[in-house]
Amino acid sequence: MSEHQHQHQHQPFDPADVLDKGFWDERYRSGPALWSGQPNPQLVTEVAGLRPGTALDIGCGEGADAIWLADQGWQVTATDISVVALDRAAGHAGDRKITWVQGDITDWTLDTTYDLVSAHFIHADRTEREAFQRRFASAVAPGGSLLVVGHHPADLEFRLGRPDLTGFMFTAQDVAALLDPAEWEIVTCENRPRTVDDPDGAAVTVLDSTLRARRR
Repeated sequence: MSEHQHQHQHQPFDPADVLDKGFWDERYRSGPALWSGQPNPQLVTEVAGLRPGTALDIGCGEGADAIWLADQGWQVTATDISVVALDRAAGHAGDRKITWVQGDITDWTLDTTYDLVSAHFIHADRTEREAFQRRFASAVAPGGSLLVVGHHPADLEFRLGRPDLTGFMFTAQDVAALLDPAEWEIVTCENRPRTVDDPDGAAVTVLDSTLRARRR
């Protein structure tokens, strides 16, 4: 369900499909790789200096983030709505000890806490997204970190081959506003620039809405 670094340009789709398991299974079956196989850059930037512990990668896709975390010494649980994505991720992971879980975040119970909960580019409209992000936060153990990354609304100015998911975009400040200051220390709250190529090969600067917070 998440959007890691692009392997190819997206095709338009109905926003109503973004939480549908069958849609994502078919999308992954449409080609040998949907994403680049590289970890999300904000994950690397934000997590490289943290002491490894237990990690939950939500919307793991083909597994690049989970594999990177495992290589850094994290004990990783990775979840995605798509069985096709998880099978592909497990194949990429080889003998790394990653726990792969098929789950739908609309009804999946997060009954364990983790030292890191990471969610990148989860597609959901505002009402669902805010509910999900609160649930993600609830799964962070005391002293642990929440990392949420998404597309900034300013990216709509560019023709990037992404589906028109206007209501699904948010700022880092939007996520920070959901967290109780008595329970959370905001470590990073940035709409961080990143250079990507548009469909014509021209370089454009997009913004990754990046929120990392530590639970007190």
